[in-house]
Amino acid sequence: MRGLLAAAWLTVPLAGFATGTEHAGAEPAARSTSWRTAQGSGDTETRLLTVDDARYLLTRTGYSPDARELAPFVGCTRAQAVDRLLAQARRTAVTPPPDWADDPPLYGGGVKPMTDAQRRERNQRRNRMVASLAGWWAQEMASTPSPLTERMTMFWHNHFVSSDDKVREPVLLYRQNVLLRANALGNFAALLHDVSKDPAMLIYLDGAGSRKGRPNENFAREVMELFTLGEGHYTEQDVREAARAYTGWSIDRSTMTYVWRANFHDAGMKTVLNRTGEFDGDQMLDILLARPQTAIFITGKLWREFVSPTPDPAQVARIAGIFRASGYDIRAVLRALLLTPAFWDARTRGTLVKSPSEFVTDTVRAFDVGYDDPQMLARQMRVLGQDLFRPPNVKGWPGGDAWIDSSTLLARKQFVERMFRATENVNAAGASMALPSMPSMPSRVGVKRKPLHTAQTMPRAVAGVRFDLLRWLQPYALGPEDVPDGASRGALQRAVLPFKAVAPESAGASSAAYLQALLMDPAYQLK
Repeated sequence: MRGLLAAAWLTVPLAGFATGTEHAGAEPAARSTSWRTAQGSGDTETRLLTVDDARYLLTRTGYSPDARELAPFVGCTRAQAVDRLLAQARRTAVTPPPDWADDPPLYGGGVKPMTDAQRRERNQRRNRMVASLAGWWAQEMASTPSPLTERMTMFWHNHFVSSDDKVREPVLLYRQNVLLRANALGNFAALLHDVSKDPAMLIYLDGAGSRKGRPNENFAREVMELFTLGEGHYTEQDVREAARAYTGWSIDRSTMTYVWRANFHDAGMKTVLNRTGEFDGDQMLDILLARPQTAIFITGKLWREFVSPTPDPAQVARIAGIFRASGYDIRAVLRALLLTPAFWDARTRGTLVKSPSEFVTDTVRAFDVGYDDPQMLARQMRVLGQDLFRPPNVKGWPGGDAWIDSSTLLARKQFVERMFRATENVNAAGASMALPSMPSMPSRVGVKRKPLHTAQTMPRAVAGVRFDLLRWLQPYALGPEDVPDGASRGALQRAVLPFKAVAPESAGASSAAYLQALLMDPAYQLK
């Protein structure tokens, strides 16, 4: 990924700037062989958050914040900020559900003879529903007052994978998304039990048809390998025996809801992970939850999601202990992760790659980009490599460096270019062009004001997309054509990037050109 960034964009390797490079004017971070050396320098939980610290916390755990979202966190201690973040998490979406959310399933009930035209119409309707479902989630990401909730909903969507490619029922995928959101920061044990019997999961991993004498091993294998223990912590014999325990979990096809079918269940003795008994599916899940490795596995995945690509085994083990002791409280494990010194280490910042959904949502929220149809956001995420409700396989999106290749990097650059082409009042400059509701921009030494002239509103090159650059620049006392001084450039850079730009625009560039260069900088791909 680092080489691709260098070759395909700015010919600058990523390695040198993603390891603690500070913004211009920032105090250099102390260098040490391990973040553990910082533990003896006082209680890190009581350190007060600067604006940059607050922006880092909210971007890492959500999406790029605006000034109103930042303000309550600036001046808090780290512990206070993390507690505030966790306390304000939601369990429900603010975006109204799709119009069809309560409709009966498309493929439920008895099989009725259909003409070719009726089948085509049903398939077309299904495709429209899936597109609107992706747009619904993209809208929720863009508008939620609880970005952490959506990040965790996505985390669990990519952990407990179900895909439209196989499920084929948009109503079921919607219900599952609601389930994941409701439990996103709840209890992992409860979530594991609920999602395992979720109809979308039963279809995706073939559990609905598993019965005594013909157990399907797909779910039994994946629940160990991908959902709880991880590879290398079970045997194929464990899978075969566990598959028998899950027989009897089924679906009522008329309503596409979970149903227990006792006559399908294998009630015989099973031996799994050195435990023997007449286990059913729920008892089998409890056996997996009782294994210390489950807490370690989940903690490691959360570390890679929020802290760094390479977990610290000792710290993961410590935090996993907290996770187990809490009874699998997801808030408890997140609190411990976000308060570990590794999370706040300067060298950790800028080491994670933004996913397509994060890249698009960050940009829309941070720059108040207007759009007529949220499906446009979902389509953009798909172009960048993340098709909502369609992970590539049972392992989900690999994430990290895999998000970046020559084509997706170009697509990210084109997305920024489209946003600037859609800019309103693109030729406006200086105080004379301030919006009526805004005060005129004060004169600042070092800022070069362009001669005032009549604004020319740019035609919408991208239909349905709006970005009011003049309004966005107003808090910085800049117009789009003004040439910012060093202080203004630094303020823009800190507002947009996690660390100093790799190849910033020249000092003589206009505010619009400088901002666009920041959004096209490799640093903007990172968090």
